[in-house]
Amino acid sequence: MNNRPIYPFTALVGQDTMKLALMLNVVNPGLSGVLIRGEKGTAKSTAVRALADILPEIPVFRDDPYQLDPNEEYEVYIEIRQAVQADSALAATREVVLRKVRVVELPVGATEDRVVGTLDLEHALKKGEKRVEPGILAQAHRNILYVDEVNLLDDHVVDVLLDSAAMGVNTIEREGVSFSHPARFTLVGTMNPEEGELRPQLLDRFGLCVTIEGIRTTEDRVAIMERRAAFDLDPERFAAQWQAESDALADRLLIARSLYPEVQIERPLLFEIARTCLEVGVDGHRGDIIMLKTAKTLAALDGRTQVESGDIRTASELVLPHRVRRQPLMEIADSVQTLRKRALAGQ
Repeated sequence: MNNRPIYPFTALVGQDTMKLALMLNVVNPGLSGVLIRGEKGTAKSTAVRALADILPEIPVFRDDPYQLDPNEEYEVYIEIRQAVQADSALAATREVVLRKVRVVELPVGATEDRVVGTLDLEHALKKGEKRVEPGILAQAHRNILYVDEVNLLDDHVVDVLLDSAAMGVNTIEREGVSFSHPARFTLVGTMNPEEGELRPQLLDRFGLCVTIEGIRTTEDRVAIMERRAAFDLDPERFAAQWQAESDALADRLLIARSLYPEVQIERPLLFEIARTCLEVGVDGHRGDIIMLKTAKTLAALDGRTQVESGDIRTASELVLPHRVRRQPLMEIADSVQTLRKRALAGQ
């Protein structure tokens, strides 16, 4: 049962904007995550797990709860073991293994201690020693952190998640123990707007936001049923049929990730970003900065080292709708349509 194939990402029908937003965050976790707003049954969780499945395996120290990279974070590994009073001499002989990227899910009722990490009270009582129990942010490092119904979480917990997503670091301070560990992850939050909205201050902290709904065309809905039936009947055979496309997408994501640091943008395009943000009434400067990062990531995903105007228009549809200054009762979907019309007019 554990070896059952995951439904292929490339076999998903429609929802292109959601898939693009997910891929952009995998290429560049510095985008601070994506919030997916929409009704249930629109392939949100399926898309996240499917994308994780095609990503290349990552090296880790065996049984390392902090998921550190042996090639780039060895010194951090030593420091953490010393901070938590572990035998750092074991680090030199710690075995390195390869494993798949994981989707770490955050329970709706998660507390701050569960997210950040806390002291192992049972160990302290039995042994008289302080030992840190790593939290979900440690598990999420170099993985995908999936938060379903993020609008139902305590605001303070959401703040902690978004801070770590933006900074790439989590700090644990508990009863005389204080240390930081890397927490760079792809953050994916989902919510059903009918169950309540996020506060605007939290909404703005998500780098990208997409609003999705069920597919409305008969042909595509039939295609969804046919593909799902084929997968349920013979998962291995169905996955094999999409393997070539999955491999090609995995290669594309890897190339984009390595290409991103080389992507350049001409100064006139920076003025285009600034004008766009001002015209739609975006408060603050986070929208400008995320829009710049998104445009560069789009160029890298397209195999280019130079940002084009088209990248900025596409980025605006992902970055700005949830940041547009709105009147009461106006929906984010309306902002998406406005930005889309503006982008088309600029072509």
